[in-house]
Formats: sequence, C-alpha cells, structure tokens
Amino acid sequence: MKTLVLGLGNPILSDDGVGLRVVHELEGLFDEKEVTVMESTLAGLSLLDFVAGYQRVIIVDSIQRRGGKVGEVYRLGIDDISTGRHAASVHDVDLATALELGRRLGLDMPQEVVILAVQVQDVTTFSESLTPEVERVVPQVVEMVKMEIEAGSRSRQDAS
Repeated sequence: MKTLVLGLGNPILSDDGVGLRVVHELEGLFDEKEVTVMESTLAGLSLLDFVAGYQRVIIVDSIQRRGGKVGEVYRLGIDDISTGRHAASVHDVDLATALELGRRLGLDMPQEVVILAVQVQDVTTFSESLTPEVERVVPQVVEMVKMEIEAGSRSRQDAS
C-alpha cells in the first residue's frame, strides 16, 4: 500500500512544529518505494498536491482541543476533524473538504487517512523549540507512526 507520512506545521511557532519534528525522526526508516515521508507548512487545497496518488496518508500535526491535556496524542480520521463540506472562500477549505474536492475532480485520492494529532500548549511564541511536554511525546508519536505503517503492511499481506 503506497503510503505518505506527512508532517504539518510551522517550524518557528514552538509546538506547531511537532508534526515536522516527528517526520524528521522518521526520515530514512522505511522502504522509499512503499512509504514516503514528507513535511509541509501548507494546508487546505494545497495538500491535494501532496496526497494525490497515495492509497494511505498518515498526517502528524498539532491540535488544541478544549479540555485536552498537553502531550496527549489523538488518533483521528477525516470524520473526526470535518467541520462541514462548504467554505466561504478557498482559504476556508479544511482537509476533509479538500479531499472531497479532489475526488470530484477525478484525482487519485487516498482511501485511508489517519491523523495523529498532538495536544499542544504554545503555537504563538516564535521559537524553533517545542515545549518540554510536547518534546517528551515525540518518540511516542514516532512509534505510533511505525505501528500504523506495520498495520497497513499486515493488512495488505492478509488480503493477498
């Protein structure tokens, strides 16, 4: 199963860079024919260029949920983050809407999207460092990505 691991975030806004940090730790660990590891600071429609052509996408990003504990990691699907399938402008397009638009345009969109979202504390301070609570969870998220890759490989073998 052709898989993309995509780390999202801003490298100079403290904890917002957690997705980028995780994919840096993952670089070179997988067979490049099966798993591509990339990073992006983009969002919305811009992500279509990255995800088109992959069967599965694992996104690592930051999240700020009301009542969430800093360092908690959520495994989410598209339905968990969808806020609706409409937008007032192209700047309002969320990931779910972008994927649906890609399908309607006939692009080869992923069949499976997994989002590993880390509850973060600080996304406003100009810093290339993560807060200590978020820094501590990076190895856990790296292992979660590896487990997602292995689970996908096992299910492909079982289907054969």
